[in-house]
Amino acid sequence: MQLARGFTLRPFLVNRWDFVAIPLIFGALVLTVVGLHGLDVPLSAVERPAISLDRSELPLYALYTTLRMFAAMFASLVFTFTYGALAAKSRRAEMVLVPLLDILQSVPILGFLSFTVVFFLSLFPGRAIGAECAAVFAIFTSQAWNMAFSFYQSLRTIPEDLDEASRSFRLSGWQRFWRLEVPFAMPGLVWNMMMSMSGGWFFVVATESISVGKHQAMLPGLGSYVATAIAQRDLGAIGWALVTMLVVIVIYDQIVFRPLAVWAEKFRFEQTAGYATPESWALRMLRTSRLVALLRRPVGDLLRRLTTARWLLPRRRTAPFVSEPVLDKAWGALLVLACLAGAWLTVRFVSTELGVAEVVRVFGLGVLTLIRVVVLIALASVVWVPIGVWVGLRPSWSKWVQPIAQFLAAFPANLMFPLAVVAIVHFHAAPSIWLSPLMVLGTQWYILFNVIAGASSFPSDLRDAATNMGVRGWKWWSRVMLPGIFPYYVTGGITASGGSWNASIVSETVSWGDTHLTAAGLGSYIAAATDAGDYPRIVLGIAVMSVFVTAFNRLAWRPLYAYAERRLRFL
Repeated sequence: MQLARGFTLRPFLVNRWDFVAIPLIFGALVLTVVGLHGLDVPLSAVERPAISLDRSELPLYALYTTLRMFAAMFASLVFTFTYGALAAKSRRAEMVLVPLLDILQSVPILGFLSFTVVFFLSLFPGRAIGAECAAVFAIFTSQAWNMAFSFYQSLRTIPEDLDEASRSFRLSGWQRFWRLEVPFAMPGLVWNMMMSMSGGWFFVVATESISVGKHQAMLPGLGSYVATAIAQRDLGAIGWALVTMLVVIVIYDQIVFRPLAVWAEKFRFEQTAGYATPESWALRMLRTSRLVALLRRPVGDLLRRLTTARWLLPRRRTAPFVSEPVLDKAWGALLVLACLAGAWLTVRFVSTELGVAEVVRVFGLGVLTLIRVVVLIALASVVWVPIGVWVGLRPSWSKWVQPIAQFLAAFPANLMFPLAVVAIVHFHAAPSIWLSPLMVLGTQWYILFNVIAGASSFPSDLRDAATNMGVRGWKWWSRVMLPGIFPYYVTGGITASGGSWNASIVSETVSWGDTHLTAAGLGSYIAAATDAGDYPRIVLGIAVMSVFVTAFNRLAWRPLYAYAERRLRFL
């Protein structure tokens, strides 16, 4: 419609996608407001709550849980961009941050809850928002570590030609971060965000049913609903919880993660044409809806100005008095002394409270859990690496596999407890052996998601070259694909092994009603100490788990990481 020269009403007329975008946007805003309002209640309302197993409560419970998980996801992204970038860019920071990340991912969620519940409750006395913050922080600890590892790995393996191009254009450090490093890392980061979201579901029962010593709270949500259903042996309620969780995962996969995955494909390191780009109806809606265009224009302009600003970091103008290698050695020696001092204080505290015999016993329990972790990660690698490669090389299949994999990764191990307990009791099986598969139920997907990210990022020109030269069979796997995805697999392996240690807390001690089964291991030790509020044993268990995870990463995963960075990167 033409009103005057140079002016038209066409940009202000809605199109068919606006009729989809308007209900989605306003519906999301209304649900967010309702959910946030429902979470701000007195603390007494969640200390002795009556979690209803009525099916009509499930949509509201699902809303509460989803809001907590997306709040934790936002915090995880902020942590990833700061922590991962600092670890990748500074040698001295890397010497501290990477080992610290190994320790943080090994600390069980119950361990974080043991020491953070009191802190958050004291910040908001008399209000349930303190317990909500503790739950969000606990979910954050199940999401952040693998995202930080993925971002760190991507920054360390940026191709040299892209690095030289950024220097040729004289990009500042800020511009380089947003124009090169974040885009290059985005495909792998998006898949790890999906895995992190699913990991939050895996631990949602533990985070919404807080029981640490005298502090007990059951926040309304799907996790507390499942915990109540397990305690009451209500299989019907568990089934409805699973259906609700599946619906929620499909919804946010289609609205959030599928569009992100398709959008991230434009940052794929590709040198030839002909790659089949996946599609997303939600992304098409966001790109073609005129209402969304009006809303995103000011936000997009602001973000564009922020990310393209030429902010310079201050540079040191004078030469240092001491050479860099000497400073690195001094920094390393200082870190070693700090670690030794911390270890000595921990050993002194634990040995004074519990005795040396208890420390030796707990290390023995750690060996049992270590054996389970190594065996299960090896089996998961044999199964999921070929499947991940197959999916990653076929973008048309990813839209079907993506929500299924997210649901399977989000499947809480607690819901397998009834089957595990009944089967072990019926067949008089050994819990120390047959409870072990529960440890890898939610962590094997770290391997799958990272391998899919690696295979989908593999340059098609290299695949075409291998095809033209007739490279097939095992030679294709050993010379082409496995080297290409190896950095991603190592990232998935590190996070999967750390997650398996975490999962041992909930899988080495299971219950179904009044029937309780326990497998000897470090996870069951920490779970029992947490329930009893026994802080000396909690400290001992977490310290021993940190030692095992850090030592295993240093001796096994880190050499593989260094090899992948040195020999298996695209130049």
